[in-house]
Amino acid sequence: MFSLPLEHGALAPATARHEARPVLVSWGLDEDEIYDTLLVVSELVTNAVTHALPPVALHLYAADAGCGRVQVHVSDGGPQPAPSAWAASRPDDEHGRGAAIVSALADDAGTTSDMDGLIDRWADLSVA
Repeated sequence: MFSLPLEHGALAPATARHEARPVLVSWGLDEDEIYDTLLVVSELVTNAVTHALPPVALHLYAADAGCGRVQVHVSDGGPQPAPSAWAASRPDDEHGRGAAIVSALADDAGTTSDMDGLIDRWADLSVA
């Protein structure tokens, strides 16, 4: 398991990708699997810092050896009333594709919440 608290801001997706890459390498993923997993990480983290309140954290889980699954979880503090300024300032054509990207790359994805009000968005990906 790998966990990383993230700053609630524009640099969070890049930080998450940078820190997750060596973990995925150490778990034996090939370059295509790493690319797909990092794209899912980026989309889920971007969603959290764009549409949710802090705190934001990335959690990666590798299934037992030979099972061939990686789980990406991003937790956040739940919906915020208005989009953050950095995300709202992006051109309209740069919004709205995250869920489709995650759905295309993941075998399964969803959202859960816990008793403390934190939201967990997750995706399961098959790996060799």
